[in-house]
Amino acid sequence: MIAWYLGALSTCGPALIGLMMAMESTIVPLPSEFIIPPAAHLAYTGQNPHLSIAAIIIAGTLGSWIGATIMYWASRTAGRALLLKYGRYALVSPQKIEGAERWSSHYGSMGVFVARLLPVVRHLIGIPAGIVRMDFRWYSLFTLLGSGIWCAILCWLGIKMGQDEKLMKGEYHRIMIWVIGAVLVLGGIYYFFVHRHMKQKPE
Repeated sequence: MIAWYLGALSTCGPALIGLMMAMESTIVPLPSEFIIPPAAHLAYTGQNPHLSIAAIIIAGTLGSWIGATIMYWASRTAGRALLLKYGRYALVSPQKIEGAERWSSHYGSMGVFVARLLPVVRHLIGIPAGIVRMDFRWYSLFTLLGSGIWCAILCWLGIKMGQDEKLMKGEYHRIMIWVIGAVLVLGGIYYFFVHRHMKQKPE
């Protein structure tokens, strides 16, 4: 899949990044960590003339907003009861919905901004925002800001990984160092900012 993605970037460029980030922001299990860093590496090293770091960030941000908008309006239109009943058929279980609602209740409107920087809750935050009918203008603003920062961070990560020659040569222990480091950082962020609030019992 990585080989296909890198090849497709040479012809589709930022449009492909935007499409895949839109999918990532809905219910499709497609991590942004797979989309942005490889593209940033190609752009930084000049291997893909159709890409630039700015274009990647803009495409990723707009794509994230499109996907998040779909989640928002789907939730706002369907309503809580319908989502709780049929959401599991779209890979959104009642437990995820209730957890996202607790997250949203704890952090308020700023939770949309923070959520765009965190795993798991990134694609779920549009559900409670749509259910409570948050002002779409504020929802869009916080989504764009958070998504832009997240895409910039992933671009930086892609550039730094690309500068690791041993990693680029496929040396196993270097890959494991990067993977373990990323897992520890994301795991810590997830636990302290997401897990504790999503697992809390309702009062």
